[in-house]
Amino acid sequence: MSQIRKEDIKQEVFDLYDDYAHNRIDRRLFMQNLSAYAVGGVTVASLMGFLMPDYQGAVQVQADDPRLKTEYIHYQSAKGGGDIKALLSKPEGAAQKLGGIIVVHENRGLNPHIEDVARRAALAGFISVAPDALTPLGGYPGNDDQGRELQSKRDRNEMLEDFIAAYDYLKSHKDCNGKIGVVGFCFGGWIANMMAVRIPELSASVPFYGGQPAAEDVPKIKAPLLIHYAELDTRVNEGWPAYETALKENNKEYKAYVYPGANHGFHNDTTPRYDKAAAELAWKRTVDFFTEKLKS
Repeated sequence: MSQIRKEDIKQEVFDLYDDYAHNRIDRRLFMQNLSAYAVGGVTVASLMGFLMPDYQGAVQVQADDPRLKTEYIHYQSAKGGGDIKALLSKPEGAAQKLGGIIVVHENRGLNPHIEDVARRAALAGFISVAPDALTPLGGYPGNDDQGRELQSKRDRNEMLEDFIAAYDYLKSHKDCNGKIGVVGFCFGGWIANMMAVRIPELSASVPFYGGQPAAEDVPKIKAPLLIHYAELDTRVNEGWPAYETALKENNKEYKAYVYPGANHGFHNDTTPRYDKAAAELAWKRTVDFFTEKLKS
């Protein structure tokens, strides 16, 4: 079997995976369409294996990193799913109150990658909370396919309430300085945008390739925004011109970056859509932005 290299994969394959990952096609149709690209000794099975996330080899900050104090907590989401489980992370031995960051997962629950991102945020000097919106259905089930299936059974506006409740939890945490931001990816990017709409006191919002709020909701936004898009992510990018127009018309504080040659999901280093240069630059910009907006 031929070794698969990212540079040999056609863009149509990544677009096909995007359709599958966002439930626009089912697994059967995904594999059927993928067979058109299984040529030259490359099988459908090997293509599937190449495209699926690898959580074993891509963890940047281990769960037991001695520089951090990390634990699972529960908080109440009265308007959402009730009792919600989340990963809480903060620097070990921090001598002062910290800015807070809510880390919002993609459309598959709190998987190992998002937990890793939450620990990265804590390592940058913040207290982070990463909720699992699948908690009412038993939590992240251990693989992304089942996670997507579970998340599709929840109402996204009810899940939004769960993340708003995470803001309330963090706001009253004894180790938080009261300045709270949110960073989210894909579905989480939409949540980050909508939390900016819903929470006037939010200190910062960083949506990665997230769906945009309606133009009539933009006047409600008070938080400064740092917005990341991928050049090849035509599906999400379609909504950006109208969003930018509304942001400008309402004199909102924002910065937006489109990363050349990058796919949707470019920050996720567990899949071949990962773009190392774009991901590292976007994360540096994110940490710098949170440092400016959340640290006393």
